[in-house]
Amino acid sequence: MIQLEKATPEAPHWAEMEYGATVSPDESQAAMKRCLFIAEAESGLLGFAVGKVLVSETFMLAELESVAVSASARRVGVGRALCEAVLGWCREHGATVMELEVRAGGVGAVALYEGLGFAVVGQRSGYYRDPTEDALLMRLRLAEDE
Repeated sequence: MIQLEKATPEAPHWAEMEYGATVSPDESQAAMKRCLFIAEAESGLLGFAVGKVLVSETFMLAELESVAVSASARRVGVGRALCEAVLGWCREHGATVMELEVRAGGVGAVALYEGLGFAVVGQRSGYYRDPTEDALLMRLRLAEDE
């Protein structure tokens, strides 16, 4: 996963221990549930997606934290399938809204998220590093009553 993330400039760049937390979650954090989905082929890892659900007394908010797809597996539905798996998992865990940040210049990623029903609701200047870039904030309602 770390090799794929490093080879994907538009992916969020996390510390190795953060990736470790996705595969060995801290069960004491009842207010947060996390999921990790991977796509594999005989050739190896095609992509992965990480999501989380934050639980409070007033809401259950989901976040699509990271999606990375190898260059050779792009534009064939791998990213969409990974995102749909995270969306389904978050719905099953009670989330009513999902949010994400995406690089403003990531035209393909923005189009993918819009195709899944996300809408741009804001922007954060200089949010990303390596390279520095603005983030678009996107949101999707997961429940009809939201």
